[in-house]
Amino acid sequence: MRQLMVQYPVILKNLSPKPKEKYLIANYIMQLSKELNTFSISGLHKGKLQTAGYLVCEDLKDTTASDLGQGISVEDAKGILDLVFSKSQEKVTAPNSAYDLVKDEQSTSCIVTFCEKIDTMLGGGVPLSKITEICGVPGIGKTHMQLAVDVQMPEEFGGLNGEALYIDTEGSFIVDRILDIAKATIDHCKTFKDDEDTFKQFTIDYVLSRIHYFRCQDYTELLAIIQLLPEFIHQHSNVKLIIVDSVAYPFKHDFEDLYHRTRILTKMAQNLRRIATENKLAVVLTNQMTTKLRHGKDSQLIPALGETWAYSSTIRMILKWEGKVRMAWLYKSPITKGMTVPYQITMGGVRDVIEPNTLGEKKYLAYALCNNILR
Repeated sequence: MRQLMVQYPVILKNLSPKPKEKYLIANYIMQLSKELNTFSISGLHKGKLQTAGYLVCEDLKDTTASDLGQGISVEDAKGILDLVFSKSQEKVTAPNSAYDLVKDEQSTSCIVTFCEKIDTMLGGGVPLSKITEICGVPGIGKTHMQLAVDVQMPEEFGGLNGEALYIDTEGSFIVDRILDIAKATIDHCKTFKDDEDTFKQFTIDYVLSRIHYFRCQDYTELLAIIQLLPEFIHQHSNVKLIIVDSVAYPFKHDFEDLYHRTRILTKMAQNLRRIATENKLAVVLTNQMTTKLRHGKDSQLIPALGETWAYSSTIRMILKWEGKVRMAWLYKSPITKGMTVPYQITMGGVRDVIEPNTLGEKKYLAYALCNNILR
């Protein structure tokens, strides 16, 4: 390894590579210098490799399975070599410039929620390529089945014309509710442009057929589905939204070791973040609230899954009651500053709170009728 690191400046000098090529060469060299004890090799085999002088990936570079010997079977040796070099030669991408990141951020699309105040608070809606976590108590409206419909709106209405994948861990997906939301969304779009060709395709049946539904019974099923998501998205390339409702429910039981639970959650969040970024889609996780007891103080409602989990999402929005009014609090976002806005739940989904005196009685009655607002 030391010899390789000494040779590195000479290699770069002789090749005179471009900055991107230089990065790839450096990364390749660093991969070869990786210690073998960091791989998932049995302790017995690690000991035999160390005894034979094999300490880093570079030591095995020109070695065949039969060369390893030292009490390691040829079959096991092949497995070790495959493991080491499949990991050390993974495809590496060069870093982006800050300019590229700014351009990507500015061009990122969003899924509208049909509540103008919430969309404005989020910076245009629920963004693609990021994880958005929605927390709240039961009955507050955090399920957000509506997003699975909103993401399908035609582009001419500000939608993405995408598909949705809904992972249900609680059994809270209600077919009648999604029918109401789909009908209200289509009717809403028709008020702007009643184009026969557009709505010949954008129908309730069409909307329902583009919501892919998975029901999970426990955390092992949830992890298995997330593991298979890359392959599913490869087959359904128009998926622009993944909803997990809820992320907390499968992890409420069966964990005596909370450290083990935290590690599983962290790995799951990493996988979802990578899927969101690589496929330019939105990941929405709903989370429950739990009571935090404070010594000498009043108890407090906080999002479940602990403090470490709080760093897993890019955006965290907490839904809460203030008197009889539902409020959405933007707790964390890299895009906009934190704020709190009111919203309401109608038969058509999430909407702005609009009082009669702001529209006039006749206009308000028309608005209420369109959105099936029950007062």
